[in-house]
Amino acid sequence: MATRDNVIRSRFLPWQESREADWDALYAEHLPQIYNFFRYRLGNPADAEDLTAETFGRAWRARDRYRRDLGAFGGWLFTIARNLAVDHYRGRREMVSLEMAAEISGGATPEDLSVRRSNAERLTRLLERLPERERELIAWKFGAELSNQEIARISGLTQSNVGTILHRTIKQLREEWLKEDKRHER
Repeated sequence: MATRDNVIRSRFLPWQESREADWDALYAEHLPQIYNFFRYRLGNPADAEDLTAETFGRAWRARDRYRRDLGAFGGWLFTIARNLAVDHYRGRREMVSLEMAAEISGGATPEDLSVRRSNAERLTRLLERLPERERELIAWKFGAELSNQEIARISGLTQSNVGTILHRTIKQLREEWLKEDKRHER
């Protein structure tokens, strides 16, 4: 029996070693995407940082369960991030407004900052009206800067469907933005 176990181990040990990931490189590659995903989804940089850290912590603890042959590391990592975002919302039970990236002071006038802040608040209100799926796709596309192909892998939708949904959602946001402009002009 002991020899049978040794034979099994000798057959699968090279497979396990060859699938070991370079975690430093994967962390460096995916950190900005995961952080921006959370920043767009939650609107709070502090929460985004916490959940980004938790995502990588969970990935590290579950690294022995990651199987390269079943999918890309990014897809696996975004599944963890997506689940954490859902848990975060379940725990809070309130909508958190989306804020734009921290304002960089570099010659911007107070008027510019005020307009930027006002536009960010306006966009947040418009995004909050969207269904959950569309908000998530927008966060992946513009927050995590993922391609439609990457979003399709993560979401389970087809690449064509992702593109169509994003196109319609952006068109809808533009129309709502323009409607608000016309209301304010009167």
